[in-house]
Amino acid sequence: MNRTALPALVVCAALATAPEGLSQTPLSPPQAAPGRAVQAPSAPTRPTRIVLVPSLEKPKGARRLTEKDFGGYLLVYFKDQTQSAYFAISRDGYTFTDVNEGQPVFDGTLLAEQKGVRDPHIARGPDGAFYLVMTDLHIFGQRLGYRATQWERPQEQYGWGNNRAIVMMKSWDLVHWTHSNIRMDKVFPEMGDISAFWAPEVMYDEQAGRMMVYFTVRYGPQDDCHLYYAYADDTFTKLESKPVRIAETTGIDGDITQVGDTCHLYYVDGAKVKHAVSSHINHGYEFEDRRIDPESVNTEAPNVFKRFGTNTYVLMYDVYGLRPSNMGFSETTDFVTFKNIGRFNEGEMQTTNFASPKHGAVTYLTADELKAAATHWNVNIKLN
Repeated sequence: MNRTALPALVVCAALATAPEGLSQTPLSPPQAAPGRAVQAPSAPTRPTRIVLVPSLEKPKGARRLTEKDFGGYLLVYFKDQTQSAYFAISRDGYTFTDVNEGQPVFDGTLLAEQKGVRDPHIARGPDGAFYLVMTDLHIFGQRLGYRATQWERPQEQYGWGNNRAIVMMKSWDLVHWTHSNIRMDKVFPEMGDISAFWAPEVMYDEQAGRMMVYFTVRYGPQDDCHLYYAYADDTFTKLESKPVRIAETTGIDGDITQVGDTCHLYYVDGAKVKHAVSSHINHGYEFEDRRIDPESVNTEAPNVFKRFGTNTYVLMYDVYGLRPSNMGFSETTDFVTFKNIGRFNEGEMQTTNFASPKHGAVTYLTADELKAAATHWNVNIKLN
């Protein structure tokens, strides 16, 4: 495989149509806790058209892909209004169309212990599957009657936004998904008292031969955040190795991209996107102190994707300091200099039917997968 190309993938079967009656559908509005008023959530109003399944069978006739086989892009993102996750697709990597008319594809009320998901990340594995991870956290859970307290555990002891779980999902066709909730206190009791288990991402570790999940961990409410990693099992339903810290440097929202023999880690420190490099995927990073993104307001959630057929990489980030928030984009060919290409609908990058996406990630589709997704969700986009 060309080490400077995108990771090799496997061709998989076209998207299947969800069987009638089995699609993930939104819950009814929650009932208030006793003696507590409830504000109706901005819940999904359309069927998500995904199917949760207990297991998956690898498609027949799979083969390794090279970069020339890709024909589209897939963006996953979430919104605070629903605490759920969304898909958008693109032929050219510049203009993205939400597949479900701006409604969630992953309903947080059905997937998370806290009834909400955040910080979704999606990647392709060496088996051609799609691997999706999300934070299990609903920041408005008390308001909507999902719990009687502001947070899952006392803020005085565990801090803002405390949680203990992430969501792990796997699919070969974007429709049928396995689903697991990973509770840190149950899987690794020695780390069970952490106050935050945030912003997971997933990638394949070629040297270890395993899917690696990496994430932000905070212990006490006033402690610094650090990046950790652990390895998943083959079915992507659990974490099998004890989490290990990636680096001593503090930070959140890590995103790793390997180009040749160099791993580029983008992360957030002080509400600014920073950069580090290493010859190893999960240790040995050397950190730059400069801010990489061009914004003057707070940013988070960096994610890098390649414009296939070129040597250009796109750094995407959540400009959450804006009102309303938006995604920003910068391009680079050397990971040293960056060209600011603006935000969604303010520059080269466009959306057609959605606005203010948060904390997103982009992966790649074959032309057949792009067409199948458009057909399954009845999306009218240019495919050629």
